[in-house]
Amino acid sequence: MIPLSSPDADTTADTDEVQADPTDEQRDALVATLADALGSGLVESHVEPGVDAWVRVTADAWVETATVLRDRCAMTYFNFLSAVDWMPSPYGRDMDAQVDLSPDASDGSDATAGAAGSDAFETGVAGGETRFQLLARVHDPVGHVGITIKSDLTGDRPEVDSWIGVYPGVDWHEREAWEMFGISFRNHPNQVHLYLPSHFEGNPLRKDYPLLARRVKPWPGIVDVELMPGGDDDAASAEEGDAS
Repeated sequence: MIPLSSPDADTTADTDEVQADPTDEQRDALVATLADALGSGLVESHVEPGVDAWVRVTADAWVETATVLRDRCAMTYFNFLSAVDWMPSPYGRDMDAQVDLSPDASDGSDATAGAAGSDAFETGVAGGETRFQLLARVHDPVGHVGITIKSDLTGDRPEVDSWIGVYPGVDWHEREAWEMFGISFRNHPNQVHLYLPSHFEGNPLRKDYPLLARRVKPWPGIVDVELMPGGDDDAASAEEGDAS
């Protein structure tokens, strides 16, 4: 006969057991491969078990990172490339505002916090040390795992080597990052405007770009729009022909 447990028995053993932190062998192995290949080029990493993985690499290791991910980690699918300007905007974002705030204002207001020269940046998962960061994502379509790669870019007009020799699909993504953030990609074969007119001034996704600039001077992208076939002009011409 199996004795029943006494109400006074010590039942704390089960509740006091320390639960082990969850692990993710697949993503941990991915980060380990990058660490082995890049050495000091891998600055920081973060794995959320069962969710995702992030790494931050040096700008010098940017292309090597892509090569390792494609050739050694089966990351054959390119998702996207973009950039982040972590500087809090020094300009007002209220569309009803009549005057843009100046980034040089010295009134101590929150609008000037994080302006150029400030180190008060919030740079998200895997950290960061600069105003501009490049980020990209690639994916293993067989293993069903992806990774986000970040890199700190220095200077007001950052430069980094292009990924186009590793992931050809990055072409338009790099053009967009150049156009919107002013980040140049060395060895890109066709770094020209993607959305904006060729004579457009500035980089609209930089936080110090005044969103209401068109209040000061006309928008430079105005073009004459031609009517589609069958439009009003064609209908008017047909009526004139019938009348004659």
